[in-house]
Amino acid sequence: MDRKIEKKTWTPKFIAMIIIGVAVLSLIVYQLLFADNRSSLYVEKERLSIATVSEGEYKDYITVSGTMQPAETFYLDAIEGGIIQEVVRESGAFVEVGDTILTLTNSNLQLDVMQRETMLYEQINNLRQTRLLLDQNDLNQQGQLAEIDYQISLLKPQYKRFKELHERKLASDRELEEVKEEYEYNIKRRQLTYESYKNDSIARSIQLQQLKASEARMQKSLEGVGHILDNLIITAPITGQLATEKIEIGQSIQSGERYGQIDILNEFKVRVQIDELYLPRVRKGLRGSFSFSGDNYAVEISKIYPSISEGRFEVDMLFLEGTPPGVRRGQSVRIKLELGNSERLLLLPTGGFYKDTGGNWVFVLNKSGDKAQKRNIRLGRKNPDHFEVLEGLNEGDKVVVSGYENFGDNEVLLLK
Repeated sequence: MDRKIEKKTWTPKFIAMIIIGVAVLSLIVYQLLFADNRSSLYVEKERLSIATVSEGEYKDYITVSGTMQPAETFYLDAIEGGIIQEVVRESGAFVEVGDTILTLTNSNLQLDVMQRETMLYEQINNLRQTRLLLDQNDLNQQGQLAEIDYQISLLKPQYKRFKELHERKLASDRELEEVKEEYEYNIKRRQLTYESYKNDSIARSIQLQQLKASEARMQKSLEGVGHILDNLIITAPITGQLATEKIEIGQSIQSGERYGQIDILNEFKVRVQIDELYLPRVRKGLRGSFSFSGDNYAVEISKIYPSISEGRFEVDMLFLEGTPPGVRRGQSVRIKLELGNSERLLLLPTGGFYKDTGGNWVFVLNKSGDKAQKRNIRLGRKNPDHFEVLEGLNEGDKVVVSGYENFGDNEVLLLK
């Protein structure tokens, strides 16, 4: 008799399928909830530059380039133009005050000077002629007063005698009236002539003062015109080393043209170019230092040129303790320019990462050192050696500071 076979539910195959399903589901849940889904990249650790965040002394300075220049320079500009007739002192020569450097010739200038001198002499002669006429007029008026006074001196006693004779009936009325009228006429004439002479004298005095001042100015102008030709002989205004452009006999120099300079070599200064980014922080009195021939020298900013050219501005720095021996004009030095006082801060060494991230994030290693993860940070001031860390990093963190240009958009570096 046949027996009914019961079908088994939990077969090995069914159990295996359940196990596989649970495993797949668990993997999916893990990937969704716990797995690191960030993009990653395998990198050889030996090719990376890794630095440690530490607390230390932050020196707020920048490194700048400077050029040695004489502390004082006198520029030579031609007062009058002309053609070089003789070169007396060559470039590089040491000159004393008054030494002749160049002699020029200018025919047009010489002719112009002669014409101007002639005109000034004519004007001076005209002024002297005017003054002579004023003096003659003064003498004429004085002569008129003298003549009137003489007439009055004659008429006064005559009038007195006729008056006495008339009282004694020895002179007629007509005779007395004639003498009286003539006497009184000269008295009145003298008063009018004297008033005219007094007014003319005041005006003449003012005019003479003006003529005297004009003549003095013309004499001064005449002297100045006479010295114009002296400007064709160019002499050294100070003692120092002459430096001129390439000049040759027969070459033309225009008025106002700069043809050279004289350097005073007793002292030097350093002309420094600084990035315009630091203009608000640079001020007079800031100090710096540099090494020259094995010795350190301190310098201080004495002058700031605020005009900006090609993203840079210039400052002059003077030596605080003497000029280095053997220094030459135009020699270059590298200066550490201090922008502030030293402080104890959390520091991150500088590196190529900054140009790729702008200092907004870095790759930080985990404790085991086999992985570096992207982390947002905030940096502050920077000197050639360190960044100031404001946020995102702690002391002892190890950071990849080499360039990030080969890492793409990956957020995790797997180090091998």
